[in-house]
Amino acid sequence: MTVSARRVTGDGPAAPTRAPPDGRLTQGRWRGRRPGKAAGMGEIRVGTCSWTDRALVSSGWYPPGRRDAEGWLRHYAAQFPVAEVDATYYGLPTARNSHLWAARTPGGFRFDVKAFSLLTGHPTRPGALPPDLRPALERQRGRPGTDPGLLDEVWSRFGEALRPLRDSGRLGALLFQFPGRFAPGRSAEAFLRACRERTAGWPVAVEFRHPGWWSEDRAAGTSALLSELDAAAVAVDTAQTLPASVPPVAAVTVPRLAVVRFHGRSTAWGTGTKEEKFRHSYTAAELSEWTPRIRAMAEQAREVHVLFNNCCGDAAVRAAQSMRQLLGGVPDGPAGAPGPDVVSWP
Repeated sequence: MTVSARRVTGDGPAAPTRAPPDGRLTQGRWRGRRPGKAAGMGEIRVGTCSWTDRALVSSGWYPPGRRDAEGWLRHYAAQFPVAEVDATYYGLPTARNSHLWAARTPGGFRFDVKAFSLLTGHPTRPGALPPDLRPALERQRGRPGTDPGLLDEVWSRFGEALRPLRDSGRLGALLFQFPGRFAPGRSAEAFLRACRERTAGWPVAVEFRHPGWWSEDRAAGTSALLSELDAAAVAVDTAQTLPASVPPVAAVTVPRLAVVRFHGRSTAWGTGTKEEKFRHSYTAAELSEWTPRIRAMAEQAREVHVLFNNCCGDAAVRAAQSMRQLLGGVPDGPAGAPGPDVVSWP
């Protein structure tokens, strides 16, 4: 693989280079319904941002006999109809895992898969890549940008690994979470367009960590941009007292899907350790602030995914169960069954 450095300029990371056919995620089309006007109220699916988090596994939430990877997922999928795959941010996924995830969940289950860090401009350790790709990333140390050939290969492998999830109908969305330094501007918009070109035919959701995207004077433009790109906006719940707090804008930018991620309301957001950032137990009052917004989103989108990322102990699963009750769902029941876990509004 030829290594060539690229320069980061302007107000965002360098846009990915235009990929050859084997560097795109375009073979085949998403098997979900095509964008169009949602008929009636959409389905509200409530879940969490991980089912294998160490704190959750050690919390006692999983019953005896469900103490391995298969047992965890089967138990989780019996309680919730959607999950976020967070591990794919830290390392490239594998087709083997995608096959296993599909085999261990019932039909109709959804996985929202977080994009690998290199694809969203985040710092990436060489160890996060397969061994044969590490030398190319190591040669980039101290240089701006990412080698275009390496980027093409990573995009290709990312898509191929997730194809079993898409083909089984279990892929909810590819979730692109952009870092706080990814500020609004021409360079950032070019990066978004290049990412969407790479993912043509795949369902995509976008979360911005820079508050400027959803500021009062820019929110309409951000919504319009995401609609143009056929990308679902991700609404977020975080503490609103910090300089980097993202406004809780609940925009629906495509009729296919809307997403809400609850990160907790810790004031250590952006500064503390992982445990400090996400340590928060939602109260019923805090969750109730969102129920009218979520219902309004379900009036415009065929599916709304509500995901809890306050991953300390069993706080996320407890919050998800509480939210489901507040929205009118029955706490227990198999994923995909009408009523219990998938909340449909008549």
